Amino acid sequence: MKQLDIFLRDWRICQAGQFIGQGATVLDIGTGDGALFEKVKQISWGAGVDPLITNVIEHNNYTLYPGSFPAAFDCAIKFDVITMLAVLEHFPQTSYHTLASRCAQLLMPEGLLIITVPSAHVDSLLQLMKWLGLIDGMNLDEHHGFDPQQTRVIFTAPIFRLIHYKRFQLGLNCLFVFRRMDEQPVTARSL
Repeated sequence: MKQLDIFLRDWRICQAGQFIGQGATVLDIGTGDGALFEKVKQISWGAGVDPLITNVIEHNNYTLYPGSFPAAFDCAIKFDVITMLAVLEHFPQTSYHTLASRCAQLLMPEGLLIITVPSAHVDSLLQLMKWLGLIDGMNLDEHHGFDPQQTRVIFTAPIFRLIHYKRFQLGLNCLFVFRRMDEQPVTARSL
């Protein structure tokens, strides 16, 4: 990774880290080399999954798993937080329902789903930066003109509620923080 790739990645991690509480357990989808776990010190334990990882890698407080989420991550553990930083735009549209469903299954009630998504206008800028040799621009070919506002449609009520949204990196990136709503039975109202 080039210095600019690392700078942009660390900026995304910083944005997400503000919402990760002390002692949280975290699942990082598209973890890369596990930088989130190295930079966000309040995480007690975590798991990262990434298709570029070739075998299981264990560290003191996190484990990295090879493969694509959700198919390659068969786990019964529930997490306080799930992160997807610059990852959602790589998923094919046909997988959105399964992705949202599996995230809901793996999150504790009231747990947080933290997602960063670049603006659809970023792709041409990233291509230029890659051509100039400023970034490695990993997997740019997987971007498919993803509209960040689709994120709100993919992770919908009643399972997820958007609790925070903002643009950062000069407006070129979006941060979404969803809360998994506790499933409460519907009861008849007394008259």
